[in-house]
Amino acid sequence: MMSKMKQQQAILAKLNIKTLNPMQEEALLSISSTANTVLLSPTGTGKTVAFLLPTIKALNIECKNVQLLILVPSRELAIQIEQVVRQMGSGFKVNAVYGGRPFSKDKIELAHPPAILIGTPGRIADHLRRETLLVEDIKTLVLDEFDKSLEIGFEKEMSEILSNLPNIKKRVLTSATQDIDIPSFVGLENELIIDYLDIKTSNLEVKKVLAPDKNKLQTLVDLLYHIGNKPGIIFCNFKDSIQFVSDFLNKNKIDHGCFYGGMEQIERERALIKFRNGTHQIIIATDLAARGLDIPELNFIIHYQLPLKVEEFTHRNGRTARMNAGGTAYVLQLEDEYLPEFIKTSQIEKLNNSNASINSKWATLYISGGRKDKISKGDIAGLLFKKGHLDKNELGIIELKQDCAFVAVPKDKAETIIDKTNNLRLKKKKVRITKI
Repeated sequence: MMSKMKQQQAILAKLNIKTLNPMQEEALLSISSTANTVLLSPTGTGKTVAFLLPTIKALNIECKNVQLLILVPSRELAIQIEQVVRQMGSGFKVNAVYGGRPFSKDKIELAHPPAILIGTPGRIADHLRRETLLVEDIKTLVLDEFDKSLEIGFEKEMSEILSNLPNIKKRVLTSATQDIDIPSFVGLENELIIDYLDIKTSNLEVKKVLAPDKNKLQTLVDLLYHIGNKPGIIFCNFKDSIQFVSDFLNKNKIDHGCFYGGMEQIERERALIKFRNGTHQIIIATDLAARGLDIPELNFIIHYQLPLKVEEFTHRNGRTARMNAGGTAYVLQLEDEYLPEFIKTSQIEKLNNSNASINSKWATLYISGGRKDKISKGDIAGLLFKKGHLDKNELGIIELKQDCAFVAVPKDKAETIIDKTNNLRLKKKKVRITKI
């Protein structure tokens, strides 16, 4: 039988991780040997892997019920953690449940209980009320981004959930900030705190950009051309502001995606897919995108609207300058606009006029078949090479889901590829291929 060390090395290889960083090493040791751990570390430092390795290692292969419950504040984080667990190839079943997807779909999956269940507080509380979730074997509880999932709004549901988990032996709480008191109902006692929050954003530059115009829109466009064709997020405080900014970028023919709480779940997921594969270099978002999303390394973020709290400023900035990479946070400020005291910078960026293209060369195709149809990434690549006549250097990122797939192809060839490949067979399934 494979040793624990070799098993861990095999998992890390599947995740394309050569070695654990110091925070992950310390978390692995603590979570393996301590009942209660609080893990504080900046966004992008690998907290998900840090808590998954030791908690999955402790699972009992003989047990047929849920053993590990991971509570998260957003659907996207639930989906992301589920994908990481699947990528690890641990041999344990995993499911994610969250609002915005049919409850009937949850019931079908939970009829054969996973060892690892990931969920948002509202949906997990709903399952407990309807008794569609057996809790007797849940020994380990993870509260990921606990500062968000324990704040007002979630507190009632979280209290209800935890009061219905009688056999918890291990608790792991993670966050990129520590800005709330942990309520007593969490049951945290003699916890070991692993705090890496001071080891952060050392490579982050914060620069002010002064906007003479009242709504900052033209200055934003000038700044995007000044930055050039690089991936970044424009942060707004409200979804109405996002629409306002999006309309102006469309008017200026600047490709971008949008991401906020009021969007349909499928649209939010597709916005992230197009951002990850480079179809969009820019995404306009509320603070929902400041936490725990699986998005690529960013060169910059822009505070189009100034954050209202220091935690929001910290989380937004945590999307860039991650790990050892550099990045810039631009603060877009009207000349007479009050700057919160937690935004400390004396650097003012002077914008250069640039006519360089800032749009991507990629488009995203949707394919109506996925893992459950026994379709692999290799199958998709083969179809696009043979029938779509793509060269190997023209194939972008492929994301394979359970029932569909998404692939980036050159924008100027997208329609031709669709004409040549739509309604052909992948494995035994005839697939629809469309541009999204």
